[in-house]
Amino acid sequence: MSELYETTGSEKEFLKKYDLTKYERPSVTADILVFTVVPKSKELKLLLIQRGNHPFLNKWALPGGFAAPDESLLDTARRELVEETGVEGVYLEQLYTFSDKGRDPRGWVITTAYIAMVPFEKLNIKSGDDAKNAALVDVIRKNDSWCFKNEDIGLFLQESDIAFDHYRIIDMAIERLRGKLDYTDIAFWFLPNQKNFTMPQLKAIYDTISGNEYERSYFVKTIKNRYGSRLKELGKQVHGVGKPVMHYSYK
Repeated sequence: MSELYETTGSEKEFLKKYDLTKYERPSVTADILVFTVVPKSKELKLLLIQRGNHPFLNKWALPGGFAAPDESLLDTARRELVEETGVEGVYLEQLYTFSDKGRDPRGWVITTAYIAMVPFEKLNIKSGDDAKNAALVDVIRKNDSWCFKNEDIGLFLQESDIAFDHYRIIDMAIERLRGKLDYTDIAFWFLPNQKNFTMPQLKAIYDTISGNEYERSYFVKTIKNRYGSRLKELGKQVHGVGKPVMHYSYK
């Protein structure tokens, strides 16, 4: 800690002779949780990639990777998301930094996780050069733990099938999403169009993320009270042979 007492000369001279190798430095990564909601079937989905190299070869994990010296971790998250899944131009929100000893068998690796909330209609997924495969999986609660499945490719994953400490990251992210339903507008990020939507569409998103079935009239009243002036009625529109339904815009 001798540098704390370095007071002679200029800062420029101090930095010039400062030894960066004096302390062991960790590798730094960014991991991304891309969540989407299918309102009609009330399914919460998460994007996972199948690792194409060691460690955890062939196991499933969150998309992500190592930071480059000339980029921020947010830039790393955006770059890795494009490289591994082809997804770009989405809003990312920082979740947490994970630094537990032994979380990565390659050595001292610290990761910052980011959450992306993407409308299902806007996802166009393809596996990139760094991933063997990429898939949207249904997030299911079973026996007090999370399971992940994709019936189209015959995939069913449990905690032991998830690489690194990514199961823990997923668990924390879902709890964050659920908690923020009551005091933020995160649910609106899952709407295909914030400028034209219905309360049943929005309610389906709340129901799916929370795991609860909100009573319809109570839900509408709560949303109107909470967001008031930011909600604008666009008038009723007919869908198919049903009754006209009020449409809204959110600012």
